[in-house]
Amino acid sequence: MSALKNDRYIRAALRQSVDCTPVWMMRQAGRYLPEYRALRAQAGDFMALATNPELACEVTLQPLRRFELDAAILFSDILTIPDAMGLGLHFVAGEGPAFSKPVRSEADVRALFVPQPEDKLRYVTDAVSTIRRELNGSVPLIGFSGSPWTLATYMVEGGATKNFSLIKGMMYQSPHLLHQMLDVLADSVIVYLNAQIEAGAQAVMVFDTWGGVLTPRDYRDFSLRYMEKIVAGVKREHDGQRIPLTLFTKNGGDWLDQMAATGCDALGVDWTTDLGQARDKVAGKVALQGNMDPSVLYGSPERIREEVAVILESYGAGPGHIFNLGHGIHQTVDPEHAKAFVDAVHELSRPYHGTNS
Repeated sequence: MSALKNDRYIRAALRQSVDCTPVWMMRQAGRYLPEYRALRAQAGDFMALATNPELACEVTLQPLRRFELDAAILFSDILTIPDAMGLGLHFVAGEGPAFSKPVRSEADVRALFVPQPEDKLRYVTDAVSTIRRELNGSVPLIGFSGSPWTLATYMVEGGATKNFSLIKGMMYQSPHLLHQMLDVLADSVIVYLNAQIEAGAQAVMVFDTWGGVLTPRDYRDFSLRYMEKIVAGVKREHDGQRIPLTLFTKNGGDWLDQMAATGCDALGVDWTTDLGQARDKVAGKVALQGNMDPSVLYGSPERIREEVAVILESYGAGPGHIFNLGHGIHQTVDPEHAKAFVDAVHELSRPYHGTNS
């Protein structure tokens, strides 16, 4: 496969020098793009897109044709693993993902298994290899998974939730059951991410969307512990190249030092944490990704540039910063505002990196 023409993202994730700060956006392939909405309408629904490797490739590449992004991210869903476990993933209009067979009893937990990627997740690895071929070395491809805790919340709740009563009920009433479940999920994520790396992913990321709803002690026991297991089990080199691994816990700013101690390469930071303070907290152990509030993209291009400048100044000079939004781009954002964001990062960040690339 072709060598990378633009390796800023990989270099920044490994805290190596770059010419300017790399930038990509969580959910950069998605509903804010009219070309995505057209393809989704043509395909029929989200899962028809995500489970078709050629269509998933096309969706992944769409934002790269509009913006000078420094990485592509696999178009998929964080719930592919529980779907492959046979829990009946489907999407309810206006409500999001749901499972027809939620996991709530001891028998339900005992029935869980580690899905083999070459079987029910083959569409994901096929998409990865297709995207990698089509990128032709232009930018790196990021693979990803949901974290065990985040996957478990959907599996136990049966879908989206606001109060997490069922998953926390299991946590406090039957912690041994939840630990069994999280252990199977951690093993599944390791196998899944390693399969993505074998198929061509050049970096991987674990999205812990709901870790921030836990108390500090419960976060360590029920989320961080299993991400630590994943960090230990995922391949960190492939074809002679280092594979950076990023962990992202939404609303996890207080625990960045503990997350950095897992041995990961980079941490995602949401907009509720000052990036300069986050940099101090991790003390050079890891790179940081983030962290502009996605809602800033509703502002004018001038206001977007101002916010980019503030965040760059907060992080300061030197390597180890991957610019991103603090969470996914909103579906009602004007794509021209996303372009203003990406261009501002590249332009305004160069003075922070000196002359060496």
